[in-house]
Amino acid sequence: MFIIAGLGNPGSKYEDTRHNVGFDVIDRISKEYHIAVDTRKHRALIGKGVIDGVKVILAKPQTFMNLSGESIRELVDYYKVDEATELIVIYDDISLDVGQLRIRKKGSAGGHNGIKNIIAHLGHDVFMRVKVGVGEKPKGYDLADYVLGHFSKEEKEKMEVAYEKAVQAVRMAGLGEIDEAMNQFNRKG
Repeated sequence: MFIIAGLGNPGSKYEDTRHNVGFDVIDRISKEYHIAVDTRKHRALIGKGVIDGVKVILAKPQTFMNLSGESIRELVDYYKVDEATELIVIYDDISLDVGQLRIRKKGSAGGHNGIKNIIAHLGHDVFMRVKVGVGEKPKGYDLADYVLGHFSKEEKEKMEVAYEKAVQAVRMAGLGEIDEAMNQFNRKG
């Protein structure tokens, strides 16, 4: 079993913002594999299903981004998954160009407060991540305003392609092909 968690903030005012790309990828996975993410449990919206023969829990923590670890910890404990090999976290990354992906098996929070909180609650940084680039904050912008802002029309087009690639990367990781996913998606352009 895999827990696939997309990070974001609950509520309509945060929909389609840079910080909610994790939720957006979960929505794409939900649609593609017909897994309704509509049950409130473990401080998250979750859905249970199967992707290519592998049982999955899709999760959208409802604790707000900076407290994502609270929900992730509950999910990991309840479903008794090995977070090093059976947890995939999808989130925004401002150090990557808009639409660029980076898949990792472990690593630091890189300044991302949601990931920092997950690491604090798990007690380690060894879990799979699918980072989705949202572009670097322009000079003079407030970081919070930037990540809670919306994409331009051109950026939205790039993000649609990125979401599809992220769905593929998650599928590959769930099938034990994380290295192949890294080779395929961890490149610019």
